[in-house]
This record gives sequence, structure tokens and C-alpha cells, in this order.
Amino acid sequence: MKRNYSANPTKAIFLTAAFVSILASCTDTRLREYSTPTLDFTTTINNGFVVPKDWEVKLWAESPDLFNPTNMDVDAKGRVWVTEAVNYRNFNNSSETHLNFEGGDRIVILEDTDGDGVSDSSKVFVQDEDLVAPMGIAVIGNRIFVSSAPNLLVYTDEDGDDVPDKKEVFLTGFGGLDHDHSLHSLIVGPDGKYYFNAGNAGPHLVTDRSGWTLRSGSVYTGGSPHNLKNEPAQVSDDGRVWVGGLALRTNKDGGELEVMGHNFRNSYEVALDSYGTMWQNDNDDQVVTCRVSYVMEGGNAGYFSANGKRTWQADQRPGQEIFTSHWHQEDPGVMPAGDNTGAGSPTGVVVYEGDAFGAEFEGMLLSADAGRNVIFAYQPSQNGAGFHLNRKDLITSTQESTEDYVWNDVDSDNRKWFRPSDVTVGTDGAIYIADWYDPVVGGHQMMDTLAYGRIYRITPRGKVLKTPKIDLSTIKGQIKALLNPAINVRNLGFEKLKSQGTAVIGEVKKVLESPRSLHQARAVWLLSNLGELGILEVESILKYHPDPRLRVTAYRALKNNEGDILKYAQWAVDDPAPEVRREVAISLRDVAWLKSGSLIQKLYEGYNGTDLWYLEALGTAMEGKEEESYAALLEGQEKDYAQWSDTFANVVWRIRPKTAIEALKARATEISLSVKQRKQAIDALAFIQDEDAVAAMIEIQEVSDSDIIKEWADWWLDFRKTNDWFSLWSWKPEDGVASELPQAIDSLRTVLENNNNVKDKVGAAKALSQDLVGARILMAMAHNGELDQELLPEIAKTIFDNPYLEVRTLAKVYFKQSTSREVSLVKSIALKGVPADGKNLFMAKCASCHKSPEGGNDIGPDLSQIGNKFDKTAMLQALIEPSASIVFGYEPLMVKLRNGLVFYGFLLSEGETMVLKDVLGNKIILDPNDVIEKTRLQLSLMPDAFTLGLKEQELSDLSSYLLTLK
Repeated sequence: MKRNYSANPTKAIFLTAAFVSILASCTDTRLREYSTPTLDFTTTINNGFVVPKDWEVKLWAESPDLFNPTNMDVDAKGRVWVTEAVNYRNFNNSSETHLNFEGGDRIVILEDTDGDGVSDSSKVFVQDEDLVAPMGIAVIGNRIFVSSAPNLLVYTDEDGDDVPDKKEVFLTGFGGLDHDHSLHSLIVGPDGKYYFNAGNAGPHLVTDRSGWTLRSGSVYTGGSPHNLKNEPAQVSDDGRVWVGGLALRTNKDGGELEVMGHNFRNSYEVALDSYGTMWQNDNDDQVVTCRVSYVMEGGNAGYFSANGKRTWQADQRPGQEIFTSHWHQEDPGVMPAGDNTGAGSPTGVVVYEGDAFGAEFEGMLLSADAGRNVIFAYQPSQNGAGFHLNRKDLITSTQESTEDYVWNDVDSDNRKWFRPSDVTVGTDGAIYIADWYDPVVGGHQMMDTLAYGRIYRITPRGKVLKTPKIDLSTIKGQIKALLNPAINVRNLGFEKLKSQGTAVIGEVKKVLESPRSLHQARAVWLLSNLGELGILEVESILKYHPDPRLRVTAYRALKNNEGDILKYAQWAVDDPAPEVRREVAISLRDVAWLKSGSLIQKLYEGYNGTDLWYLEALGTAMEGKEEESYAALLEGQEKDYAQWSDTFANVVWRIRPKTAIEALKARATEISLSVKQRKQAIDALAFIQDEDAVAAMIEIQEVSDSDIIKEWADWWLDFRKTNDWFSLWSWKPEDGVASELPQAIDSLRTVLENNNNVKDKVGAAKALSQDLVGARILMAMAHNGELDQELLPEIAKTIFDNPYLEVRTLAKVYFKQSTSREVSLVKSIALKGVPADGKNLFMAKCASCHKSPEGGNDIGPDLSQIGNKFDKTAMLQALIEPSASIVFGYEPLMVKLRNGLVFYGFLLSEGETMVLKDVLGNKIILDPNDVIEKTRLQLSLMPDAFTLGLKEQELSDLSSYLLTLK
């Protein structure tokens, strides 16, 4: 490399002494590797929890000092602030049976005033009717940000008396009122900007304080009576389509709102380390595909289709595993999914940057999972442009709770009542865990009527961690705050130092001499905000520092302060570390080809052909300039399309230029290529929005020599004509979708609607009740009040004998069964279950809709790991009353067409066509223009215990079997 600071003596002056010694000792400083510690520890049991050896768990606070904690933060005094969700899902819970706060939910401040490691003070900061199950809190000096959809609120305590003096709406317009999939907590990043996220309970229609408007939606509705309307494919003011759940960033004044990542399902929280790397977890529709992942800036996480019009079930390809299809991992333009944590309900995340537990644990990513009763831990290590994420169970409940607290006075496994909703780090370096103590998680339920909650404090055994005194009036105190392990406390030092400009450069540079890389990273961010001299110091780090993590940090910090990123891109485009080049690629997304083309070609030369994160970053760099990128890179390839390198073919698959259609068609039909290579070409064509791509796919299907290739092209044609290619071609009418009512059913319906005598109407109704289509019409008429009242009991006599389980399940919404037998939850719990008998019951009663390790279908949720999520009580409750807890994505729709036909099923997609999946797994394709009514039912299509004919012993057997599935 030819760059050298000797040509600029001003820059050379600002190299610290420690930095110079590093440079002197390195032959090639840019290639010097850093060591990432691995998490390798033995465990012990402490106070009912499995933790690393020599760790200690202490119950720090519990009800009535706090209730139902959803999120925590720590202030500069070391106090813990908690959002409560006592009024969680009041539409499901009666105030007569559940604790309820008429004045709204609360923010509580907890403190250990005597330093004995246990909270002894609890005070209410605010109780507010606008707080409806708030999901996040951030304490930033005297400003307290609370996430409670539709608002991100900020309370200001101007005089420090722990009483808010002012309340403002910081941002508003987020979907998900009283919904888990809503607005989540805010944190301050190492750059001083505010980061937060929102789940997919949209639409999110948010205008920031600079006038820029975000619009994000999808086909997802349900889970709450407030979440009945959403809209996919909305365009924000930046001209982009953002989908579903979002990671967002804004300035501290609420302006310049930016999307940092999108298309999540429900990431509960975003965490940033001091390098500026974003992390999060995400939960799933099924119970086998939760994940923890790195979030690449601007990345698509792949939950819905790219425009939000289709669910993953709609897009699942033949033979695709659920995890792959759930996160669209074989679609171009989607980030790698990260670590598959299986069944669970992920919640709070944080990066631990303290040293109280030793170097092994510094920098570890902590992910709380309420469904799994565990805090997962990772020590991320670099893997190309991405990361290795090797998971360890850091803290989990395996012993009986120390509290005498049981559910319904029955023998329940209280170990699974540990529901960690958040994990945070104190100013003393201790780990705090909020526990929403409940037998179930998810499904908008709260079975613990007392709203009991706990907070645990985790420390090294025998080591007293003291809350430090932070004096922000001195530079020394400000540096101390900057280096604190509590993330939002660090920002207090950052802002105080930043306000003093170049006067503090000398003190901040001393932090670069720290042996702790995370501390050095914080200094890098701060220096980039300390004027020209500080920027020069950061530029030297970008050019010469041996640790690529700090070069990444320097690049991120400089691009935030430089209007023209090209100077820094030129410096870093040939960096030997792929993670640095990844950042260069991301930064070029909005730079025109004329300025960025040569840089993009250099970045391509650094792609090894296998790094999925690098490929996605490269595709991001080419966004909006795909045609120019393809043309330029094509010059380096063989003229024979079959001779393309796999590296180039991967890039073409990722960017899908229209000018590559003929080449892709040729590769798809080239017999010398492998089936994998040919299918890749077909997949690329399937994502090109152009009629020439349709014609090419048709030709491949017609002329291919391979049955496998023919079938693959045929599948894509059959699928695409229902969505993205619907309007690009003149398709033949769909077979199997009736456009007219069967004549006999039409005439019977007429009998019901006309002024005929009661006897004729009863006869017609009973005839309809025994037919699938007819019964659907009857239920729709009952729903709309179109049936005479005297007909209802007559129909009830026969409709429950309908041969279709769908009808027998849904009919109970509209018609009263003449005989019924209650199934006792208490009796079912008391009986000892036989898993072997339960397995037989599952295969006979449940496998037609659900999967287990023994087999089954994927109409309903996969139950292969359901035992990780429920205890026996909750499992039985779900079997006896499935409608009390409907899994997200499985709320059924009733759709009525102009011709009178009625369909029930799960919505898979809504856009050019509407696609439903019925209880038999059939896909029903409808023209949206024919739909005159669409109603979401508050009823599970899963039959209850009575409909399935299950008695208490059988239920106990079935639940015992399901609890073995882990």
C-alpha cells in the first residue's frame, strides 16, 4: 500500500504513543489478527438456577415492589427503572380476576440504598393512562423515553425529584396498541444517536421531526382488537418499500429517522456494541425457528416477501425446510438468518461490556428467551463479513423456585415460570434479569392473575460489586461515565465530552491506550465528533490500526460525519478484512454508478464466492445500479454463459438485472451445468419483474431436457402467476377455483333468502349443513345476521354432524351444540399421563395438521419442540381452549365472494391475488376484486378437546407426550 502519513506531519502528531509502538512491532499491521475469547465454562446450581461456576444469583426485587416487568434500564445512580404491563391485554383479562390499574400502567424506580445487593426502595415515577403495556424504557439523563405504541413518549424530570415535569410525544404513528409486536425499547448508540425497533404489528406511519415519513406494513393483522388493518408495499419518503418489523435510528432531536434493518417478525430489542454492530433476536410463527442475528445496516431480515404481500408459508418452495423458508434464506436480497435457537419466545438483548466476570465474558451478547426460560450467551467471532454465533445457556431455571408460589394449587413445574423479559447491565457491572413470572408466554395471555414479577441480580460469587459515583462535572468523571458498562450511562459522558470539542482530545486519546478494545472503540466515536483534529486521529485508525474491529468502527464513525463518503471508501476498499470492505459496500448504496462504479468493481474482486454476508453487502452497493454493475463485471467473464465463474453467477443471482435474462435462460437449459447451477439461474429469473423473464421461464419449461428443471420452472410459473407476475402475462383461468355456485346449493340458498315457509327453510338449511360449501354459506349468513332466528337451533341439530372438521370446529361460533360436556383442567392435570399413549393420540387426532418428530402435516404450527415452551398446565389449557391463545399467523379469515361462495382459512398473501390455506392444506387463490367481505375470526381452527372427543385421561396422555418434544 502506498498511503503514508509521513506526507502529512499534522496527522502524524496525533498518533498516540501506544499506537506508534503497535505500528513499530507489526510488519503488516493491517493483517494483524485479534483474539476473540470463547465461552467455555462449567456450570453450577445457585438459588434454583444453572449458572457458570462461581457465579451467584440473588433475588433482587419482587412484587409488590414491581409487577409484570417488560423492560429495564439503569441510570447513573445505579438505580433500575422498570416498565410494567399490569394492564396487558385487558381485552382478554377481566379486571375481576386479574390485577388492574385504572390509572394506567406505571414506571417504577428500584434502588439498593444500603449496598447489600438487594433492592430496598421502590417508587412510582409515573402512572399514565397513555401507558398501555409499555414495552421499553431508556433513561438518558433527566429524559426518560418510554415505548408504548402508538407513541414513543419522553418524560423530563427537570429538577431531579423523580417526578416528571414534562411529557412529550417524541414520535408517534407506530402500530400495535396493546400488542407484543409493537414499539420496543430505545437505546443510545456509541455514535450518540437513538436506536429502537418495532415489531410487525403495523402499519407504522411515522413522520419524524424533520418532516420525513416512514411507511411500513405487511399482510399481518390480528392478535389484538386494535390490529385489524395493515397494508403491504407502502413507499416511504426515501422511495423504498420497508416491510414488517423495523430497526430504526434517529437523531436525539427526533429528526433524520432512518431504517437500519427491516422485515423482522418481532425483534423485541436491538443491541449495539461499542463498535456500532447491531444485534437482535426474533421470534417465529412456528415453534422451531427463533433466531439471534447480526443486523447489517439496511438489511432485509426475510420474514415476509420483499414487498410484505406474502407470508413465508405462501413462499415456501418444494422441499424447503421450515427455518430456510420462514426467513426466506434462498431469496436474493435477504440477510443470513443467524443462529437458529429453536422453540421459544425471544425478548431482551444486551452486549455485556463490563469486566466484572473476567475477560472471557466481556463483549458477550446476551439474549433472553422467555419461552425457553433461559438467557443465551454468545461470544461473536468474525466469519468473513459476518459472524460465528456459538450459543451457550448462560442462566436457566432448572430447580424449583425459592418462592412459595404455585399455579391454581396444583402440581405444576414452577421451573418453567421463569420468563425473562429483559436483561440489562448495571453501572456496577452486575447483570440484572427481569422475570415476568407466568406459566405461559405469548398468545396474548397472562395466566398469573397477581401480575407477579421479579428481578434477579447476577454477580461473581464472593465479589462485592459497588455502584460507582459518577461526577459529570469533571472531565475525569465524564471519562468514567464513558467507560461504564451501562449503555445509556455511557452516553452521558459522551455528550459532556463532545460539547467541549478539541479541548478534551488529549484526555480522550488516552482511552486509545486502553488494553480493552471496546473502550478504544468508544474513544473512536467520540474523536470523530471533536472537530478536525479528532477526525484526523480517526482517519489514522482507519488506515493503520491492526485491529479490524476498530477500522470498522472508524469507517462507521467517519461516514457519519462526512458528506462525501468516497474519500474514505477509496482508502478502505482494498482493506484485507472483509468486514471493513462490507462497510464500504453498504455505504455506497445511494452513490451513483458514475462515482461508485470503480469501487464496486474492486469490492467484487474481494468476494470469495462463498461469503453470504459479503454477497449481500455487495448487492446492497449495487442497489439501483444493477444494470451498470452487470455490464461492467460481465466484461471479465467468458463469452460462453456456461463458463461463468460461480462467484459471478452468485452476484447475478443476487442483483437480477433484466439484461441478464437471456444469459440466465441459456444457463438454465445448458446440460453441461449442474442441476444446482441451472436451478440458481431459474431462481434468479423468478425474481425479475419483466415479461421477458416470464417468457424465458415458459421456454425453459417447454424445451428443457431435464424433468427436474422442467418441474422447477413449472413450479415457479404456477406460483408467480398468483403474485409478482400476475399482471405481466395473460394467464389461463385457474383450475379448481369455482366461479359459480353449484346449482343445487345456489337454489337452496335462494330458498333461505326468499319468503318461503319455515318448513321449506328448515329443510333447505339442513341440506346445506351437510355440505362443505353449503355449511360455509350458512355460517357466513349467521355471522351477518341473515338467518331467521328459528332456523338457528334447527341447523345446530345437524351441522355438527358435517363430515368436515373445519365445519364442526367453526360452527360452534354461530350455533349452540345441544349437548356438551365440560373437560376439567384441574382433573386433567391431576391425572398421570402416559407419553406412549399420547403419541398414539397425536398421530390419530393431531398429525393431520401438526408436525412432530414422528411425522405429520404443516397446516398448523410445527410442534416438534413444543415441550420447550409450555409446562403441563399451559399445554392442557391450549388443548382444552385453543381459541384462548391463537398462535400469530394462524388467526383464520372468513372471506365472502360476490357470487356467494365463502372460504375459511389462513391468509398467505394479499396483493395481485388473495391466497388462503384451508384446514386441509389446500391453497385457495382468489381475485381480490371478487371479495366483498373479509373478517378475521377470534377462533382457532384447531378443534377443542370436546370436538376431538378427548377425555381427561387422554388429554393428560397427549400433554405428557407433547412435553417430551424438545
